[in-house]
Amino acid sequence: MRELFNENVNSIETYIMFKINERAAELKEELIKKGREPISLAMGAPTCRPPQFVIDELKKLLDIDSMHTYSSPRGEKAFLEAVSNRMKKRFNVNINPKNEICSLIGSKEGIANIIRALINPAHDIKDKDIILTPNPSYASYKEMVKVSGGLSYSVPLLEENNFMPNLDEVWENLIKDGYNPEKVKALLVNYPSNPLGATATLDYYKKAVEFCKKHHILLIGDSAYCDLYYEEKDKPHSILEVEGAKDIAVEFFSFSKPYAMTGWRLGWVCGNAEAIGIFCKQKTTIDTGVFKGIQLAGANLLNSDEADKYNMWLNSEFKRKRDLFVNGLKNLGFEIPVIPNATFYLWVKIPKCYNSSEKFCADLLEKSGIMVVPGEGFGDNGKGYFRVSYVCSDEKLQEVLDRMEKDGFKYL
Repeated sequence: MRELFNENVNSIETYIMFKINERAAELKEELIKKGREPISLAMGAPTCRPPQFVIDELKKLLDIDSMHTYSSPRGEKAFLEAVSNRMKKRFNVNINPKNEICSLIGSKEGIANIIRALINPAHDIKDKDIILTPNPSYASYKEMVKVSGGLSYSVPLLEENNFMPNLDEVWENLIKDGYNPEKVKALLVNYPSNPLGATATLDYYKKAVEFCKKHHILLIGDSAYCDLYYEEKDKPHSILEVEGAKDIAVEFFSFSKPYAMTGWRLGWVCGNAEAIGIFCKQKTTIDTGVFKGIQLAGANLLNSDEADKYNMWLNSEFKRKRDLFVNGLKNLGFEIPVIPNATFYLWVKIPKCYNSSEKFCADLLEKSGIMVVPGEGFGDNGKGYFRVSYVCSDEKLQEVLDRMEKDGFKYL
């Protein structure tokens, strides 16, 4: 049946996390026998419970008969208004709930659909519409562009550019590489970054807005981790804080990371009214919106003090875990290019005795039962690095460090 499916779908690579989980499952019995039961530092998802407040709200809403009918694809009025209030409170940004917001079945769905809405599928590589995507980045971006029939062009996030590349140089390189700049549809940025843990300055966002206006392309911001930060002075910005950003930008937000609601599948996109309108129209042909009960429970959470209380608690937990694991890795000699002030990720250099991060991560799993992600899984600029997600218990994090020391996994 494979031949019936289009070449873009057939060329999709298996998501890196699934590959790691499959390999760990194959090795599990053997690892348990030698006292190395698998510990996952691979998946980027909080392992704690969501706020009890939002769980209780959903329980109450489930008893309302009208809750179980179709919802609005754009979003229920109460949800849209709660998002508008949240954007004002968190970023001091004015967002019109009537035409500048759309609900999402999680931000991943939303980003995939905005990319699909932008790209006119083409076969020849030189005819493909282009999305400028960070490298390294969330592994799904490139595949989202590919399956939509477009081309993902690399925006290099490197230590030497402080993970905030010169966008004019990217544009010049695209032309030098023989691509038609008129095919560029959007720039996708993700700060705080997965997998780097790096954040962007407001000044950099200003440059991104100017760049997109200059070339008349859409600026897509993935801000899924914007509420996972450790110090008030390091609080991540919204692109929409930049004056005039709504002329050219849309920004995606999620309940998954800041509220540990990964399975609820709830988020929103906001920004340019015309882009949001086209996006919503497309979604009416694809889905029928998020379950009302989840929307309203989410709205009630955003409108409550519980949201900020939970954020403060969760962020303090991750800060402690970061410090524990950073100190442990440094004691083993590992080099960490950026100590994150946001997210729950560490971007770490592989030991000098390895020339492949895939080989290092495979050895770490097979010998010590430790699951981390090779940098290549996030793009070719990830070579020589691996990503750690420090979401598990302190005890397991310490167990990982102990195993690495006992099993000889040090930087030198």
